[in-house]
Amino acid sequence: MRIAVWHNLPSGGGKRALYDHVRGLVARGHEIEAWCPPTADRSYLPLSKIVPEHVVPLPGFEAGLQPALLRHLYQIRWNTWSQISSMERHSRECARQMLTKKFDILFAASCILYHTPFIGRFVGMPSVLYLQEPNRPFYEAQPELLWPAMNWTIRDLFSFRFWRKSLMRRMRLPGIRVLVREERNSAVAFDRILVNSFFSRESVLRAFGIDSKVCYLGIDTNHFANQNKPRESFVVSLGAIIPSKNVGFLVDSVGKVSAQLRPKLVLVANTIDAAYLNRLKERAEQAQVSIQVHHRIKDLEIVDILNRARLMIYAPRLEPFGYAPLEACACGTPVIATAEGGVRETIQDGVNGLLVEQEPEAMGAAIERLIADEKLLTLLSSGAEKVVQEKWSLAPSIDRLEYRLLEARRRSSTASDFVDRHS
Repeated sequence: MRIAVWHNLPSGGGKRALYDHVRGLVARGHEIEAWCPPTADRSYLPLSKIVPEHVVPLPGFEAGLQPALLRHLYQIRWNTWSQISSMERHSRECARQMLTKKFDILFAASCILYHTPFIGRFVGMPSVLYLQEPNRPFYEAQPELLWPAMNWTIRDLFSFRFWRKSLMRRMRLPGIRVLVREERNSAVAFDRILVNSFFSRESVLRAFGIDSKVCYLGIDTNHFANQNKPRESFVVSLGAIIPSKNVGFLVDSVGKVSAQLRPKLVLVANTIDAAYLNRLKERAEQAQVSIQVHHRIKDLEIVDILNRARLMIYAPRLEPFGYAPLEACACGTPVIATAEGGVRETIQDGVNGLLVEQEPEAMGAAIERLIADEKLLTLLSSGAEKVVQEKWSLAPSIDRLEYRLLEARRRSSTASDFVDRHS
């Protein structure tokens, strides 16, 4: 097939998934070109090293915006309408360029700005979206929902701060409603939506009221592999240092481990909220937890850390899939994770790690158990490698994606033939 790809992704798991998908499809002989706006992170796992990549202007948005700073647009700006119009013009131009090159199918990834990209509305070809997750702050409490009425008392009526907060909240709500509408309109424009887990499938159904297909991701086991290095006295967390990743919970959990067994906590992050990190350091000092932070380090360094860590701890709130635990497992590193979100589909309790409740005492006890029990650690380490090799390797994930793309193309062709015959 001739496949047009569109993306607007930051660094992180979503970009790694797209990079692996494109690399795998090219290796199987498919012809691919990619399009993106300047806001996409093109330095992290660059597609331009594999396929031609076209950068189409997106006026009104600053290049290089990070999600922790952007807040996924739920802090609505005054120029929301002009931004939507700008994204529409960008998407129309991308679609025009794609159509002149006569591609067979559009394969789109998520958008850092709107999650479901606009491009599906404007291409006259079969289209598939790999959606990592809906724009969660619109549909989930993080930590509160955005749209309920504010609590107030008679005393608040005499507070300037209350009225200012109330006014700002009221001003944001119309913009949020517009963005929710745009997100759903974009979602229904695609012929097929693929998701990374059954948990994500349910999230899409709750948010948009439409069905999607689970197309599990895979891990490059040639890259993420067990190097049989000696395990050191630290635990690792891999992911953005932002509140939704629940890093404070990890600090508290390590603090529950007895002092004589307490490991160092190594944080590896592609994105850091500086204010949040400062609060974490204060929290760690109070809990007598030693932390070490690595920011945007190279993949080879990440693999080295995963091979030396005793275990990974993982507790983001309602994570849709969780690439990091599987990367750790591929390196023979067991994972202790909270039993929620898509992680329940990748971590099997007692096989490649341990699942615990969202309580620091529970995770702390599990950490101490694996530090003290070398036999159990060895068993889980072996199980971690085996699970990735059997279920989560890269080649079967490309098989699944290729099948879904061919399916969408066939369905669209059949529908077009039917219309032609009956028109």
